[in-house]
Amino acid sequence: MRGFLSFLVLWIISKGDVRGCEISRELEKRRGSRPSPGTIYPVLKELKEKELIRSDEHKIYTLTEKGEKELVSALRYFSQIFFDVEEMFKCCTPNQESGKDQNKEE
Repeated sequence: MRGFLSFLVLWIISKGDVRGCEISRELEKRRGSRPSPGTIYPVLKELKEKELIRSDEHKIYTLTEKGEKELVSALRYFSQIFFDVEEMFKCCTPNQESGKDQNKEE
């Protein structure tokens, strides 16, 4: 599985069986803009080919057992990335206390 969008799509499907348009609406709520069908459906196709999701004749998408395992793995991966980014920002953000001390010395 590649990319954060694939992870989000898996996560949305894990909450309950959904259609592609419902996935798109949920992504719009979370990201602020609605992805085009040309963005969503290739992701769904890839996830289906990897047997992470399945769909019926009505194009209702369901997470497979393999998809559940991949979602857990992706959640660990992205959690670590976000933790690392947060740590980097802590290092780069000026300490308010040291900023006060610097102003006193001037």
